[in-house]
Amino acid sequence: MTLEGRPRTPVASAPGSRLAAPAHITLPDGFTVELAAGTHRSRDGRLMVGGSPLRLVRLTAAAVRRLGDGRFTVTDPASAALARRLLDAGLAHPRLAPVPVGDTTVVIPVRDRADQLARLLSALRADPETSDLPVLAVDDGSDDPAALSAVAGRYGARLLTHPSNRGPAAARNTGLRHARTRYVAFCDSDVVPEPGWLAVLLAQFADPALALAAPRVTALPVSAPGLLDRYEEIRSPLDMGAAEGPVVPVSALSYVPSATIVVRRGAVGPGFEEAMRVGEDVDLCMRLHEAGWRLRYVPSARVGHRHRTDLRSWLAQRAGYGTGAADLALRHPGRVPPLYAAPWSLAACALLLRGRPAPAALAAALTGLTAVRVARRMPDADHPARAGALLSLAALRGTAEQLLRCATRHHWPLAVAAAAVDRRARYALVVAAVAEGLLDHHRSGSPLPPLAHTMLRRLDDLAYGWGVWQGAVRRRTAAPLKPRLALRMVSRWTAARP
Repeated sequence: MTLEGRPRTPVASAPGSRLAAPAHITLPDGFTVELAAGTHRSRDGRLMVGGSPLRLVRLTAAAVRRLGDGRFTVTDPASAALARRLLDAGLAHPRLAPVPVGDTTVVIPVRDRADQLARLLSALRADPETSDLPVLAVDDGSDDPAALSAVAGRYGARLLTHPSNRGPAAARNTGLRHARTRYVAFCDSDVVPEPGWLAVLLAQFADPALALAAPRVTALPVSAPGLLDRYEEIRSPLDMGAAEGPVVPVSALSYVPSATIVVRRGAVGPGFEEAMRVGEDVDLCMRLHEAGWRLRYVPSARVGHRHRTDLRSWLAQRAGYGTGAADLALRHPGRVPPLYAAPWSLAACALLLRGRPAPAALAAALTGLTAVRVARRMPDADHPARAGALLSLAALRGTAEQLLRCATRHHWPLAVAAAAVDRRARYALVVAAVAEGLLDHHRSGSPLPPLAHTMLRRLDDLAYGWGVWQGAVRRRTAAPLKPRLALRMVSRWTAARP
């Protein structure tokens, strides 16, 4: 089937870019939740801190009894309200059994890559859960459409064709329009799902407010991995890590990549913004969130991906990702800042950078004052003073790490310009480049030698930052380079009242 292309209105002015809100958000009876591993509770259970962004929650006595040892099942409106609040705060996660796979269409955007399409379709047909699902492969202007047609026919997939290349967003939307099932699973042609992946993701849609669920995207094994192969195993931008959670802008999980996602067809409207060639998946996540839908990252479901490991194409990919930051910053102001920190912590870091006793003492005083203020807001903590100190120090460390990233990633052209004319700035940039790389090597458990990891980390950031500046110049905006101030170190008190 041939689908003629048609001109698209730029998304910034497209009235259809806003999505409808969910009809209701009440969790059904039988829905089980469990406190997240990183959630801290006071001894009496009334006070909790956790989530991302960091949140303080005070529970009523009835809610504490219902929560028990940290796991409970929805049985009535009161427990449904409590579960919803904990899930939305990132303080708890769903604990749902996999469901029978059905009512789902798999949509595969593809351009050439007949061998990769065959590998993906073979994996889908070999998995008993997905062997009978309808599959729509969308040929987005391939040079050899006959090869794709042959592969699709071999595996019983329906092939839809764009006469010319319109981009991955348009290809996915074509599949979305032709799907007739409640759920649509988008799989890029270069992924290979692991058996059982879809049942885990479909189970998440027991939440009526859930619009999107995403698996973890890991590296496919290679016979003789090189430096870039081993780096991508732990630093691919498609791999969101091992920690599950809600997908919320300006958090530890601010988006999920569209390499593989499952969506509720009625939630995503017309789908992806076709004017965007880069960052359309981030944009969809943000529009769904702004409409009131929930999104979840579920790393227990996994798909493999063949990462780019040719140096030239790898750098081009990273720079390409960076060019999308300007469009995203213009469409969603304040949602994709390069730095998000409190004014006091920025001031304290600036004072510490002076490297002298008096400014360091003033930075310590700022941190101590913040610790006192935080402790006063949580007088019912087991140890208010200790909690205030730990939270303040954690915020200071987080800001320092963000500043290191800004100097070596988004703002490296400014940092290099400053280093060219100032010896102290030059020294600070070298220290930042080395320290951030070694810190990331330690945290990521990188299999590479520290120096090799640090060098690749810097190349990664240089390419991405160059792309950010390219996009900013092209769009004539500084939006993707502007930091955002956090007016509260933690969110307001929330009283979860059944």
